[in-house]
Amino acid sequence: MAADSKLILVGQVAGGFGVKGEVRVTAWTADPMALLSYGVLLRADGSPGLTLTSARPEKTAVVGRAKEIATKEQADALRGLKLYIPRDKLPEPDEDEFYLTDLVGLEARDPDGLVLGMVKSVQNFGADDILEIAPAQGGPTWYLPFTKEAVPDLHIADGWLLAVRPTEVGEREPD
Repeated sequence: MAADSKLILVGQVAGGFGVKGEVRVTAWTADPMALLSYGVLLRADGSPGLTLTSARPEKTAVVGRAKEIATKEQADALRGLKLYIPRDKLPEPDEDEFYLTDLVGLEARDPDGLVLGMVKSVQNFGADDILEIAPAQGGPTWYLPFTKEAVPDLHIADGWLLAVRPTEVGEREPD
């Protein structure tokens, strides 16, 4: 898949709302109502998933009608469905801004320029963002905190970032 056709997760169906066929969609966008403006929201495989025709905001979600849903049972049947849009539907970030998804695929290089691996994913398990790195030599992936200390330089246009691995517990810094 080309870099400009990456799918970006923007929401997830939480289930039916009320008894008239409305659906609640949890939004992972800065503005939940943006889900209405994206048109057809896609499934992970790129096929059509849901098309919101009207919506109203509710905390971190929207509640509304979808072209594909007429009953509460149909809405409940889609509970858990993750919804995506193509990366190119997002506005271009301002200078010195980027989307976390743009980090995926970058080389992670150490301060000496050695390629440590490639960013496989950006994860967040409830605290801060962390980068999952697939090692250049193969083997299990490892995680790097996405902090200024661990990732002091980003060169997204050039396809790499500077990765400073934290000292392992039990290791000593050289004297």
